[in-house]
Amino acid sequence: MHSQSDIVAVMVGVAVEGPYSYRVPQGMSVTRGSIVAVPLGPRLTLGVVWGPPADMIAHNRLKDIARAYDLPALSAELCELVDWVSRYTLAPPGLVLRSVLRSSEALEPERPVVAYRLSGHAPSRMTDARARVLETLADGMAWAKAAIIGASGVSASVIEGLEKSGALERLSLPAPPVVDPPDPDATAPRLGAEQAAALAAIRNADAGGFGVVLLDGVTGGGKTEVFFEVVADTLRAGRQALILLPEIALTHTFLERFTRRFGTRPAEWHSEMTPLQRARMWRGVLEGTVRAVVGARSSLFLPFRELGLVVLDEEHDGAYKQSDGANYHARDMAIVRARLAGARALLSSATPSVESRNNADTGRYLHVRLENRFASAQLPDITAIDMRETPPEKGSWIAPPVAREVFAALDRGEQALLFLNRRGYAPLTLCKACGHQYQCPDCSAWMVEHRFRGVLMCHHCGHEQRRPEACGACGASESLVAVGPGIERVAEEAAARFPEARTVIVSSDMGSNAQLRQRFSEIAKGEYDLIIGTQLVSKGHHFEKLTFVGVLDADLGLAHGDPRAAEKTFQVLTQVTGRAGRATRAGKAMLQTYHPNHPVMEAMVSGDREAFYAHEIVAREAGGLPPFGRLAALIVSATEQPVAMAHAKALLAAAPLADGLRLFGPADAPIAMVRGRHRVRLLAQSPRNFDLSGYVRFWLGLAPRPSGNLRVQVDIDPMSFF
Repeated sequence: MHSQSDIVAVMVGVAVEGPYSYRVPQGMSVTRGSIVAVPLGPRLTLGVVWGPPADMIAHNRLKDIARAYDLPALSAELCELVDWVSRYTLAPPGLVLRSVLRSSEALEPERPVVAYRLSGHAPSRMTDARARVLETLADGMAWAKAAIIGASGVSASVIEGLEKSGALERLSLPAPPVVDPPDPDATAPRLGAEQAAALAAIRNADAGGFGVVLLDGVTGGGKTEVFFEVVADTLRAGRQALILLPEIALTHTFLERFTRRFGTRPAEWHSEMTPLQRARMWRGVLEGTVRAVVGARSSLFLPFRELGLVVLDEEHDGAYKQSDGANYHARDMAIVRARLAGARALLSSATPSVESRNNADTGRYLHVRLENRFASAQLPDITAIDMRETPPEKGSWIAPPVAREVFAALDRGEQALLFLNRRGYAPLTLCKACGHQYQCPDCSAWMVEHRFRGVLMCHHCGHEQRRPEACGACGASESLVAVGPGIERVAEEAAARFPEARTVIVSSDMGSNAQLRQRFSEIAKGEYDLIIGTQLVSKGHHFEKLTFVGVLDADLGLAHGDPRAAEKTFQVLTQVTGRAGRATRAGKAMLQTYHPNHPVMEAMVSGDREAFYAHEIVAREAGGLPPFGRLAALIVSATEQPVAMAHAKALLAAAPLADGLRLFGPADAPIAMVRGRHRVRLLAQSPRNFDLSGYVRFWLGLAPRPSGNLRVQVDIDPMSFF
């Protein structure tokens, strides 16, 4: 006989809108947060017990939970986070839960380590290889097989032979910890007076519960050292800490700094980890043996049970926005998770997002500033080069004043950086005979020439083709010309202008993350004189010999139809010019621009960041844009443009009226086709206190459902408008 208490709701890790009811078989004990395997269709699926069932279903129609894993239950706050993210982003809760249950290997007990030690009996036969093994184990300790092989240089068969002869005995040892626990007192902090005052302000505001701090400091101001001490406080209090970074390529230098401060490396969570590493780390977090994690945005969904601090380094960075699946922003979700866990959230940046800056200005966040660089370092002197008055020579991209400063830096034995946020050799290839432009066959975008690899490539879908010798439209030979610069073209010019300089190109498509980390290490050691790079070089790097930065197209980000274009441009320019003069040598930067009177350029040259934020906040408020209003984008896509447009018009016709709500579109997206799918956009704008997520959910419930190959993607708080 079954009772209602024998039935539970289980959220499965697939894209479903809610939990399903299952019976708890006799002898099994589960609670909210228990990880289970349940039958779903013809197979078993991972899920989590979500609580009591929402409806009454006859027992004979229910299936039993197949297995309850021998693991601690997920915390209540993590389950609440899944529901919160689902409600806010309109992603199915099962899809969000999949971000939590990312490592099925972690659910199984960890295998013990096979080890060997001397038994006290001599082998019947002795060889040189056996003698080396016995010598290695002479300390009387138990050694893992792999360690014996590495130390003695023998094969596994030698060890197995010694075991059979009775000279070695086999042991099963528990697996070593994923990482050693960080020691908050391993190294005494070395803080300047301003850093110490910032730390004191953060500590004084700590009431032992939820709170948000904006650590707003200039480039090179020592923000990392300050929040390391907040991490140390968290560890001393017996709670776990999570530090988010926007780029995997940044982790190597950051991990070295963490190791120097805490005596050991933190646990890591990012896409380059092996499945075994991810499984061990996930289980360590759940069981509480992992106390500090440094990870990418997906680490927000790790199963912490004692979370006390979430740090977002470079909190303004666009990489924190998840653009597929559940379209969440890690900054906002980190604050939600901290609130649910009763933890602190610390946002760190030299160029805070306008949203975070406004929250600090209005008192919602504690605003802690670092206005000076650490020690004797000074902020760089920044100059705007008006390209209308001082243009580069024809066929060149480096203006004369920038070239002179590069020469001067090289003559002093210092490093220079030329920055252009455009990968490849040229953004467009056309035929000068017939005017044909090479465009991606699957996207409404130009093919970018990558001359080093001899290909034309689409940066939206990855389609590639060999660079043709003759025009594909008219057949003319030697008629194809590159239009506009990419960093490869700048490198070509730099090689001609500065032939003695040791030059390196840094871009996300110039090697693996491991290779990029090696390049950054070589730059830091002074092995290159001239660095040519994209946005990747602007984030978090400390190159002591780098004293000059030349930005070759400071207007590039302003050309997009994006309400955040000015903010993003200011952030990129501040970050990249902030690489100059971070040690004892004075730094200088030049911005090549056709708009020297633009508020962004004026703020950069004058060093008056407050003027920029004031101007941007006034403009946002006047337009009802975030943080003073809310936005939601609906992107309708299909393999045929008329089908996508017709469905978008049907969506618009079904939209209910609401006070203060404005709808824009439908219109073809700026990139109207990606991967063979035509894209049409709708945009909803509402006041700040309007439940836009709820409105869009209600709207979609009234609208016709997409059929065939139609798709409707919802993006609450969009960061991209392409």
